[in-house]
Amino acid sequence: MAVSTAFAGTKLDTIYLRNAVAASSTSLASPLNHQIDRMFCMPRKARNCNGLRCEVVQTTTDNTSTTLPSSSSLSALEQLKSSAADRYTKERSSIVVIGLSIHTTPVEMREKLAIPEAEWPRAIAELCSLNHIEEAAVLSTCNRMEIYVVALSQHRGVKEVTEWMSKTSGVSASELCEHRFLLYNNDATQHIFEVSAGLDSLVLGEGQILAQVKQVVKVGQGVVGFGRNISGLFKHAITVGKRVRTELNIASGAVSVSSAAVELALMKLPKTSHTTARMLVVGAGKMGKLVIKHLVAKGCTKMVVVNRSEERVTAIREELKGIEIIYKPLTEMLASAAEADVIFTSTASETLLFRKEHAAELPPVSSDAGSVRLFVDISVPRNVGSCIKELETSRVYNVDDLKEVVAANKEDRHRKAMEAQSIIAEESKQFEAWRDSLETVPTIKKLRAYAERIRLAELDKCMSKMGDEVTKKTKKAADDLSRGIVNKLLHGPMQHLRCDGSDSRTLSETLENMHALNRMFSLETEISILEQKVRAKVEQNQK
Repeated sequence: MAVSTAFAGTKLDTIYLRNAVAASSTSLASPLNHQIDRMFCMPRKARNCNGLRCEVVQTTTDNTSTTLPSSSSLSALEQLKSSAADRYTKERSSIVVIGLSIHTTPVEMREKLAIPEAEWPRAIAELCSLNHIEEAAVLSTCNRMEIYVVALSQHRGVKEVTEWMSKTSGVSASELCEHRFLLYNNDATQHIFEVSAGLDSLVLGEGQILAQVKQVVKVGQGVVGFGRNISGLFKHAITVGKRVRTELNIASGAVSVSSAAVELALMKLPKTSHTTARMLVVGAGKMGKLVIKHLVAKGCTKMVVVNRSEERVTAIREELKGIEIIYKPLTEMLASAAEADVIFTSTASETLLFRKEHAAELPPVSSDAGSVRLFVDISVPRNVGSCIKELETSRVYNVDDLKEVVAANKEDRHRKAMEAQSIIAEESKQFEAWRDSLETVPTIKKLRAYAERIRLAELDKCMSKMGDEVTKKTKKAADDLSRGIVNKLLHGPMQHLRCDGSDSRTLSETLENMHALNRMFSLETEISILEQKVRAKVEQNQK
């Protein structure tokens, strides 16, 4: 594959020079056998991989399968340039997920990295402005912060995204690398399918995450960087989530984060006070509304709701007829907390609503309710200061503490997760087949461009032989004739390059046809589509 010198110099100098020193010194040290150490660095395929796996391969002229050119014909530096550039431009665009979740990262770090939904389009645009990122999506919830990208180079893309995350959050890159997980291609596909199905959630099958995945697609519509590969991945993930829940009834008995919060509170209260404990819900948004509904489902008939405006509380009251829901404005939050045994917080506030000094001034809770006031904070960023737990009269629980609720249903979760894996494996194969079918698109474009160049060249020759007196009507007739001939000749090859990926046999034949056409018309000798994309992004960013 031909690689332009200008492009190689711009993007690969760091690789060339780093390896050239080692290569040259090794070559000089062993002039008789022209020994050279080549370093290949590939991302680890294992889950939660935070680095690179490097293998050193030694080759010598004694090895009958490999012969290096003599130093007189090609310098060590040029060898490495050619080798590195060839590997770089042949690399297929990869789907990569750079993520931090409740399984790997404490809430203190996740809240710094959280990106509000309204900022997702901006984040996508900034990510796609990076040199090696072509498409992007953001999945930011209270339990996870995950960036999905189509990277023109795996390790360069991961490095750029990590630096971007560090810059926007204020968390150092070293800290991010300590807690992040990296997944590539098939592993990334399987991960988002598991997430959408609720298998990666604290509570098996919780439906809220599927709604959040749908929201990623909704917000991404019309955003330039939310491209065909990423949008296709998330749309397929929605299909998987629906199928797992329908076929396995995985959501039955499962709960959302808000439901788990209610169950956790009831686990901490004396059983005799489940229906009599004084409940306060701060925030009447989606999460707050779910908390209220789950409290009602557990037998609670009276509660106080603090919210910025009364409209949402009124709507909830009308929906849950027969339940006494008392509205209080934010200005009366502390007064309401003084009369509550359990306080749930679920607001979008970026500052703490309850601090240690606030909790210390609240009156004690009755012995019937356990003599301890419970703060259950399901907000990210948190609404309740963790230092409140230092008080003997208060207990604080956040989203990380919901693991206690999940543990009660561990055996059933494992069984259903195993059943769901077969569905995910099947759907993963279908998605990868669809993505493989897209490989023919560059060949189709290059074949058409190749034929068009020949058509125009021959048409020019014909027109020049006919002289200057050729009428516009004759020129148009000749042009139409040449186009018709080319289109009819290309019809057969094009038909054999199109495939929707649903039939593995057809897909295999299509890819064989693609490789055959690339060989027959020497299409692979042209500048690769991947190189063109990277070069265009570099030139754009240099303006």
